[in-house]
Amino acid sequence: MGKFVITKRSNGEYQFNLKAGNGQTILSSEGYSSKAGCDNGIDSVRKNSQDDSKYDHKVSSNGKYYFNLKATNGQIIGTSEMYESVSSRDNGIASVKTNAPDATVDEQTT
Repeated sequence: MGKFVITKRSNGEYQFNLKAGNGQTILSSEGYSSKAGCDNGIDSVRKNSQDDSKYDHKVSSNGKYYFNLKATNGQIIGTSEMYESVSSRDNGIASVKTNAPDATVDEQTT
């Protein structure tokens, strides 16, 4: 089972990482100024993760593959790691779809 891990950055912002059951990070958020904003981001990932149209398939300038998950308003709510192949990126998307809806939340902000 996956989990959302909430951490606090050195600048005081909150962020979350969605981790698969094996502990690998599959999606990382932007920085949020409040814990409530971070919680809303997690809710948005849960809600939008099942909609294929919310995933932007990208190629970075160094030729690696990644994806962004977008909210209904078009704002990016999470970015994947870099993958070596299109199939690996697609597996990452499938992992988000599998893990996000029922993922637990592990707050590590202290």
